[in-house]
Amino acid sequence: MSKSIAIIGGGIIGVCTAYYLQKEGYKVTIIDKSNMSSGASYVNAGYITPSHFIPLATPGIITKGIKWMFDATSPFYVKPRLDLDFLKWSLAFKKSATKAKVTKAIKPILDINLLGRDLYDDLKTTKDFDFHYEKKGLLMLYKSDKVGEEEWKIGKLGIQQGLNVENLSKKQVEKIEPNANLDIKGAVYFHSDAHMTPNLFMEEMISYLEKKDVIFYKNEEVLDLELKSKKITKIITNKREIKVDEVVLAAGSWSPLITKKIGLKIPIQAGKGYCLNVKSDTKISIPSILCEEKVAVTPMQGFTRFAGTMEIAGINHKINPKRVEAIAKAGKRYYKNLEITSEEQENATCGLRPCSPDGLPYIGKSEKCKNLTIATGHAMMGWSLGPATGKLVSEIISEQKTSVEISSFHPDRKF
Repeated sequence: MSKSIAIIGGGIIGVCTAYYLQKEGYKVTIIDKSNMSSGASYVNAGYITPSHFIPLATPGIITKGIKWMFDATSPFYVKPRLDLDFLKWSLAFKKSATKAKVTKAIKPILDINLLGRDLYDDLKTTKDFDFHYEKKGLLMLYKSDKVGEEEWKIGKLGIQQGLNVENLSKKQVEKIEPNANLDIKGAVYFHSDAHMTPNLFMEEMISYLEKKDVIFYKNEEVLDLELKSKKITKIITNKREIKVDEVVLAAGSWSPLITKKIGLKIPIQAGKGYCLNVKSDTKISIPSILCEEKVAVTPMQGFTRFAGTMEIAGINHKINPKRVEAIAKAGKRYYKNLEITSEEQENATCGLRPCSPDGLPYIGKSEKCKNLTIATGHAMMGWSLGPATGKLVSEIISEQKTSVEISSFHPDRKF
């Protein structure tokens, strides 16, 4: 008889984990407190990002963060609050923001991103899916020489890691992006990246899993976990009790609320990101990041998405119009003919990204529980790392050799 595995969380990590587990013959159930049609897995920039091998916690980010704290439109905003978990996370974040720790994080972050891209390639080549997926790379657009130099330093690091990266002048950018009417000085071009339309993938994957007899319990909240001899035997929701052999925690920013029920604390803070969709033809064909403004631009199927900000202010879905306006203004500063309507701004949405202090996800089993595999803390790379995390979790539960080294992602690591 195959093992019964419950996945708590039905976002990109949860559905990809279900995909690989059902391939191994397990009986899989997904439990999600929402109806699985919104949230960070639906409103992200849709990037697959080998280019993003530098974690958020970098030397100098604390100083910038303090300055940005007083600016409601800043790209990185931390709301100070007297909350013990937040204070512990902040201290761990500060400890992680060193040159040595950033250097150590580069290889594991790059390796898992490359694995994620390869697995998306594999999914796209199967006859089971027809989602939007393009490998056009990523342009890091800059308007000042200083920022251009900073981006090229990262670009050269990427070259050292084996990535194909170019430093392009404005004219060179205009050759590959001729109709966008850009107001820039140049760009660092990562050829390694790809992009997608997130909601299309999620819809296809959920439909596929339903056909493969994966059970979905939507709009269902996990209230408690029954633990015996360091093993979860039962999940108690607001609607039922579910007996389990194994549990996967992929609940994103809500994950610490679940682990606390078994005495396990994993430091995560919710990082709110905003997005707005422009339906008119923007003439933008290559995904880009507007470097000075930290705004991501993605040509998706039927619209262009502008996404940005990292707002660490607890779990809430309040839309701050000033942040939305800042994203819209940023777009107009880089694309001279860009038009974003007031309705498109009013329809802006947000999602909460689960941020670990060191920028590395949590993937693996804790000493606190023998049959719980944690898969969370992916921050802004959740979409990029969905299939990779799902594959790794499947390998962990099946006791196979993992596709990449995962010791850096251990949920019990110290900060």
